[in-house]
Amino acid sequence: MYYLGVDYHKAFSYCTLMDEEGKVVKQGRIENSAEGVQRFVQGADEEVIGVMEATRNWTLMYDWLEEEIEEVKLAHPLKVKAIAEAKIKTDKIDSRTLAHLLRCNLLPESYVPTKGARYIRQVLRQRIFYVRVQTMLKNRIRTIIDKHPELGKAPVEELFGIKGMEWLKGVKLPEIDRNIVDNDIELLKEVKERINKSDELIEELGRDDERVKYLMSVPGIGKFFAVLLCHEIDDINRFRDDRKLHAYAGLVPSTYASGNRVIHGHITKQGNKWIRWAMVEAVWPAIRRDAQLRIFFERLREKKGSNCAKVATAKRLLTIVYRILKEKRSYKVRGCPDNTLAVSL
Repeated sequence: MYYLGVDYHKAFSYCTLMDEEGKVVKQGRIENSAEGVQRFVQGADEEVIGVMEATRNWTLMYDWLEEEIEEVKLAHPLKVKAIAEAKIKTDKIDSRTLAHLLRCNLLPESYVPTKGARYIRQVLRQRIFYVRVQTMLKNRIRTIIDKHPELGKAPVEELFGIKGMEWLKGVKLPEIDRNIVDNDIELLKEVKERINKSDELIEELGRDDERVKYLMSVPGIGKFFAVLLCHEIDDINRFRDDRKLHAYAGLVPSTYASGNRVIHGHITKQGNKWIRWAMVEAVWPAIRRDAQLRIFFERLREKKGSNCAKVATAKRLLTIVYRILKEKRSYKVRGCPDNTLAVSL
């Protein structure tokens, strides 16, 4: 059996092919293409297992390797660095180190989602990007309007509603500001159309997925967050318990322990930032709908402040997500601080 270590870069990759005894059979730089991978591994007279790190755009090289060799593993970059950190670092050394770790069964692996899950994640993250662009455009327009106090308060409640947009188009502004606002309004219209198209696809993705229905029963989680969580978490059974999911989302405190001294710091913010973002965003609507979550939040806010309470409640929400996905059941709201927002489940 041969072990292939791939140090992947934007313009090229460096590969090391190693046998079971640790002897380097072949080494060299290849172009980043399916043909480049094929040329490097052709002629190998034994089964080849490959490894690469989970870096930017890793899916491209991973798919090429899958076509040419028997098995491909994905290495966790931070853990590889912790195991095999060296003062001398070159592409040649990095690819050889990866091959050695794979050969010795010491490789810290990362989870590899299916191609279908990867595609859906791209669609969901694209929508997040559009929404952020929409927010930036609205803030730009508000900033320009605020530069002209002589205009007074807008005669509408929703500045970016139908009547608000008519007011923005007709309000008198200096020529430069008028051009900027007009351009931003046109761009805002285009972004809204793209968000609507993304929402149609998300609606289709969640229509027949039971997991989405379960997650939408959790306070603070709507259709988009439900679909996002389903495909970012993927298979819930890969997490042994809820603490593993907390760590995957980066919602656990950093820890320094030496002797009898243990210090806990801020959350690590390592892992899946999309799950972490969704859980934090879901906190405010969640504590309005669920009395026990509200009590939990208020108790921590008095002791540690709003930010710590918000993060802790996000972690509690993620525990709920883990439980209902694991047990395949809906969540039942336990009382409601605001009866007008109560939902019967």
